[in-house]
Amino acid sequence: MQVTTATYGQHLTNYMTISVTEAMKRNRIRGPWDFEHELTGGRQKLILGLDGGTTDTVCICMPITPFTPNHNPLEAPPVYARAVAGCSNHNSVGETAARETLEQVMAEALLKSGSTRSSVRAVCLAVSGVNHPTDQQRILDWLRDIFPSDVEFFVENDAVAALASGTMGKLHGCVLIAGTGTIAYGYTEDGREARASGAGPILGDWGSGYGIAAKALTAVIRAYDGRGPQTMLTCSMLHELQLSSPDELIGWTYADPSWARIATLVPVVVSCAEAGDQVANDILLHAVQELASSVKAVVHRLGLCGKDGKDTFPLVMVGGILEANRRWDIGKEVITCIANDFPGTHPIRPKVEPAVGAALLAWNYLIEQAQLDQSDGDYD
Repeated sequence: MQVTTATYGQHLTNYMTISVTEAMKRNRIRGPWDFEHELTGGRQKLILGLDGGTTDTVCICMPITPFTPNHNPLEAPPVYARAVAGCSNHNSVGETAARETLEQVMAEALLKSGSTRSSVRAVCLAVSGVNHPTDQQRILDWLRDIFPSDVEFFVENDAVAALASGTMGKLHGCVLIAGTGTIAYGYTEDGREARASGAGPILGDWGSGYGIAAKALTAVIRAYDGRGPQTMLTCSMLHELQLSSPDELIGWTYADPSWARIATLVPVVVSCAEAGDQVANDILLHAVQELASSVKAVVHRLGLCGKDGKDTFPLVMVGGILEANRRWDIGKEVITCIANDFPGTHPIRPKVEPAVGAALLAWNYLIEQAQLDQSDGDYD
């Protein structure tokens, strides 16, 4: 997915009094917001959109364009700045580390745009691991401690931003995310929502990158033990990891069993399947069935397909596992499997990244509020 961003120099305003590079170096030692003492603030009001996953966290800084009556955006406003940090899923790294990552990435995005928190009008934070109202409230309380009192806040699961990235901020349809982890999330136009999967690897996100790679590693061990069929995965995995024996996989795996590290082995599985290895092929076919079943469950629960099962609904496809860049195209197979049951499925591969989708959610809310204010003013 590509995000259209203008060049760095085009968006830095004249009020910036220090170089971004110097300030970022200082902030590694000092607090994340110390750079604000050396800036005078910006005139342009901004929205921060954050997409926090198990692998990395992205924050984009987007300007608020003038609102007009009956506004219906066909494309996103420009992105002023973009910052990237590590994992912000509190279930993976703990709450303290997750907050530090989120705060640092927001500060860096504002620094790159030459702005301070006083310029922020809204923040939409979409993070994996936000699965309950208590998760949302905890993050909302934390955000209110950081930003001025007039800032609007939105806290969602990262699947919400992924859906918005394909529908330009409109919450309707279903999104399937398949990267390190996986989740299917759906919304109806009247505000009902449902999800499937997304419970993490221990509880069986088997269509995810972690799930695919973990099954492959298991298959290598089973073949080595004589409990399973021989597979090309054995030689390919050992070569990829520079190991000499399947025995060494045990030490490699438990030295750092992080989800993202295991998931990096997915290309090995795909290559073996493309080369004709039946074990690897079966692993990918199982992943396709798991991913498709998650979407089907959400569509059924929300009735997105209509009473006859043929209504059209958007299916936003997000994540490296679903990218159409291989002969063994997992995303294409998933769509085919879903369309067999729901012929009205309209697959969408977003043109903007989920962090922009998060910002669009906040932007659309502000537009709705402006329209309501305009309508109220007409009656005064």
